[in-house]
Amino acid sequence: MNKDSKIKMIKKIDVTDMAGDKVMIDFESGKYFLLRGTAADIWDNIQTETTVGELVAKLLTIYDVDEETCLSGTEQFLSQLEEANFISLT
Repeated sequence: MNKDSKIKMIKKIDVTDMAGDKVMIDFESGKYFLLRGTAADIWDNIQTETTVGELVAKLLTIYDVDEETCLSGTEQFLSQLEEANFISLT
């Protein structure tokens, strides 16, 4: 994964917004997920195809963090979403 990697949703997940947090239900696996803070913002910003670099640039306008830290955390979360088969990275 690099800044030019494209992020694409590949699985439709039921998501409910609860006071800024996201509650996600994967009916295929029966698993529930709770996204808070940065994770919820990442989820909101990957609903349409984007790149890792574009996503990080958006997050840097929201959070007071350096680019390296933002990129590292974003890549880690995106890897988890990819492992759960929610997104593809190309």
